[in-house]
Amino acid sequence: MSDLSPGLEWVRHRGIGALAERMGVRFTEFTAEHSVATMPVEGNTQPVGLMHGGAYVVLGESMGSMAANYHAGPGRLAVGLDINATHTGSARSGLVTATCTALHLGRSVAVHEIVIVDEAGRRCSTVRITNLIKDLSTQG
Repeated sequence: MSDLSPGLEWVRHRGIGALAERMGVRFTEFTAEHSVATMPVEGNTQPVGLMHGGAYVVLGESMGSMAANYHAGPGRLAVGLDINATHTGSARSGLVTATCTALHLGRSVAVHEIVIVDEAGRRCSTVRITNLIKDLSTQG
């Protein structure tokens, strides 16, 4: 029997995708409503040594999409419709920690906000993602 929560067990079984794995994303909490993940700054920087803005977006999209798919349930698929990010700080080292919170969990749309902070707790980026939820039988 696993010591993982049902949500983290689902993440382990499903996987997080090759890009998120390559970037070092690690989930520590996971439900459709609330999840937490970390990602190292090292290896995810721009040429001047700051965390790349696109890395924040990859982290946010990975978290929001995973949460929307967990909410969707069996036989359904969540796909991204819109994502935006506002970068307000720059991590230079260590880990960033992201907290994903559901803003709306409906039958056809899920919206999540992801707040990413550095090790000192300073907000570096705020990402919002909207996912469309569809039945797999309607996928073309």
